[in-house]
This record gives sequence, C-alpha cells and structure tokens, in this order.
Amino acid sequence: MLAPDYTADIERHPLDHVRALRDEAAQEETDLSYLRRLLHARIDIVKAEQQRRLEDGSAPVVERLAAILAENAVGPATGLGRYQTLEPSRAQAHRRHVEALVSDADLSDVGALSDAKLDQALRAFVEEEASVSLRRREVQVVVDRLNAEIASRYRHGSASVDDLLAAERSCGLDDPPPAR
Repeated sequence: MLAPDYTADIERHPLDHVRALRDEAAQEETDLSYLRRLLHARIDIVKAEQQRRLEDGSAPVVERLAAILAENAVGPATGLGRYQTLEPSRAQAHRRHVEALVSDADLSDVGALSDAKLDQALRAFVEEEASVSLRRREVQVVVDRLNAEIASRYRHGSASVDDLLAAERSCGLDDPPPAR
C-alpha cells in the first residue's frame, strides 16, 4: 500500500474499491500501532531497569511493572491521535517479531541482564520503533488520501449516504453501518 500506484488514479475507481483500499490501509495502521505499543512497553521496561540500577534501587522492576507501563499510557499524546476501531490482525506475529529483535535478552527477568545486554536491547527496540513509526506515518498518509477521495465524492454528489444505507440494508444487516 506504500507503492505509488496504490492510490494512483483513485478518482477513477468505484467507491466500493476505494473503501476496500481504505479499510486495508486502516487495518495496516492498526497493526503498526499495536506493534509500536509493544515496542514502547519494552523500551519502558528496559529504561526502568537502567534507572533502577543508576539509583541503586533494590525493588525489582517486575514489582513496579504496572506503574511503569501505565506512566506513558496516560501521558500527553504525541501522534495524530487517531481513534482505532479495528483490532490488530497480526498480534501474535508482532509479538514474535519484537521478541526476536533481542532474542537473547529475556525481559521476563530484566534484572538478570548485564548492562551491555540492556543497552543492546534498548537500541534494538528504539531503532525498530523509529522504523515502525515512519511506516505508520506513511500508511496514515494513504488512509488520509483515500478518506479525502471518499469525502470528495459525497461532497460533490457522486456518492450518496442513502445509497450506502440501502446497500447495507440489502445485505441483511440489522445493525447500523460502521462510520465511514
């Protein structure tokens, strides 16, 4: 979906096709967001252990794990703040990917890792997070382009909410259609 031709001549495609491309891109954005959250959690754990060692703390990180993970979860938003309505489609694959980044650094016993292993793990997680964040921003541009095309069609009258509702009803759906 990051290929230049993914949205090329999108205005010539049927609305259903544009929606399908947008939904596919939105799912990718959701998956990348999930992967980022996994990476952020590991970064926070490693940084907390490094801080504990600097302060000569005695309480293991695992005892403060909930607080460590909650710290950044309630902090100020730094991204586009999109509301995700989809579930990650590749959660297990993302977990395996993150674990494989530093397969010899077991974060379940982060206190047992050497300083060098902690540094190596942090570097790997931070580099991967930067890469994933870049891809996510690129996918967001695609989603925005497709949403703009859909909105343009409604704005200029080439698409109709009535048609959308009628199509949803004809599919036998009793629930209201999802926000589009």
